[in-house]
Amino acid sequence: MATPLATGAETGRPNILLIMTDQQRADYLGCYGHPVIRTPHIDSLAEAGTAFDRFYVASPVCMPNRASIMTGRLPSLHGTRMNGIPLSLREVTFPEVLRRSGYRTALIGKSHLQNMFDLPPFEAPRRSAAPWAVPAGLEEARLRSEEEDYRQELPERWRGSGPYVVRTPFYGFQQAVLCTGHGDKVGGHYVKWLRGQGIDPDRICGPANSLPHDYACPQAWRTAVPAELYPTRFIQQEALRVLQRWTGEDSGSPFLLAVSFPDPHHPFTPPGRYWDLYRPADMPLPRSFDLPTTLPQVLHARAERARSEEAAHGYGAFAATRREAQEAAALTAGMVAMIDDAVGALLQSLRDSGRDRDTIVIFTSDHGDFLGDHGLLLKGPLHLQSLLRVPFIWRDPGRQDAIRRSAALASSIDIAATILDRVGIAAPNGMQGQSLLAAMGPPGAGGGAGSLLIEEDAQQAALGFATAPRIRTLVTDRYRLSLYGRSGSAELFDLREDPDEIVNRWSDPGFASVRRQLVEELALRQMESADTSPAPRYMA
Repeated sequence: MATPLATGAETGRPNILLIMTDQQRADYLGCYGHPVIRTPHIDSLAEAGTAFDRFYVASPVCMPNRASIMTGRLPSLHGTRMNGIPLSLREVTFPEVLRRSGYRTALIGKSHLQNMFDLPPFEAPRRSAAPWAVPAGLEEARLRSEEEDYRQELPERWRGSGPYVVRTPFYGFQQAVLCTGHGDKVGGHYVKWLRGQGIDPDRICGPANSLPHDYACPQAWRTAVPAELYPTRFIQQEALRVLQRWTGEDSGSPFLLAVSFPDPHHPFTPPGRYWDLYRPADMPLPRSFDLPTTLPQVLHARAERARSEEAAHGYGAFAATRREAQEAAALTAGMVAMIDDAVGALLQSLRDSGRDRDTIVIFTSDHGDFLGDHGLLLKGPLHLQSLLRVPFIWRDPGRQDAIRRSAALASSIDIAATILDRVGIAAPNGMQGQSLLAAMGPPGAGGGAGSLLIEEDAQQAALGFATAPRIRTLVTDRYRLSLYGRSGSAELFDLREDPDEIVNRWSDPGFASVRRQLVEELALRQMESADTSPAPRYMA
């Protein structure tokens, strides 16, 4: 019989509690300066740990950035370049590294490393004019094994009467309780759980079953799902179940518990008291909401909304009225408040077990939301700070020298490297992220990057682009440069002088030198980001 591994406290290997939200911009937390939102439990993490003020996504889209968090690699390397492309099961994730190093691993909530919807893609691949079709099975330049299962999050797996079975390890997670979708229209294990309570989701979830309300915001409805049955509470309860088991009698080897909430991603459906916890009239909007703009994406969104109300009912960005934007802000704040209560329950469970002394707690999100920036809601191919910047908080009870705030430039791809560095495990070759441990230390300790590369490959044309745009953005300590592929569009903003990103300096002769330097830096960053995996096996 194998000797059980020692606990994190006995080996010096800490436990990891990784908490993620969906589509939450950095400033929608009390500890990030929001003047109205109250998030005491998440704020307590920042008070006892380090909050990063300039933490950026690798891609401002769900699947690519979630895959980047798991792998520590940019989308152009791990292959999940856009929504609709599942993360290859051959990619090495940091949960898999931890699992094979003796950690217990579990994921509760939203994964979105595979496709959640079985709808066809927006745009089919272009067909060649060649007289002969490519041989069957060779349609793609990158092959995947027929034995690999990339349908584990699709509705076909959980809509039937049988159990919802996930093949594990699921990207390194030995246990996976999955929630797909958003708002009160969540599927996966959540739907199975609802039915186990004797509740038919088709009779309680969605706008057709909503309670009366007077909100005008598109994609907002007062859900009939009570708070105790809402997806956030389900994820809280399932995470507590695992946490209490792992910190109780079954307290063997150290653990990684990832808790991933589908909120505050639209639709805007906070349940019960969270619906009217905040008044729309009290919600401040970004300064750019009232400022004139020449950004073509914004002008296109306004024209599309004026032409048809259908523009406000998809997944992409749309122009909103002041009332709509304030209602969206208030309902987002309500969803964040419910998540904060769930975080409080998880932290209390750690305190009750005494494991808060050897458990690192991390809080972040997969990308942001315009939420009124330039009059827009949701997300789209416009790399404003509200979409790129997300919260990142690291509370480490083993760090006595941690600073409260870090201004270091950091990225979602750094999460994996930082966790592995902290637990004393070497990062795999090809993991691009850098450890941020030094950036949490005293001034002068180093850490962080001089510039960051952000990638977005869209699946469809949007916001006025004739074709699906391919965007590469460089962020430095002062500037944001974005190139929009073959469209010829480009943006250059001086974030120090123009934090609201109003005046595009790309064509400004006074910024010609800065422009040249940033384009050169972008080229260098892309060269440095080329894949180094696999490593050579022999000299030649």
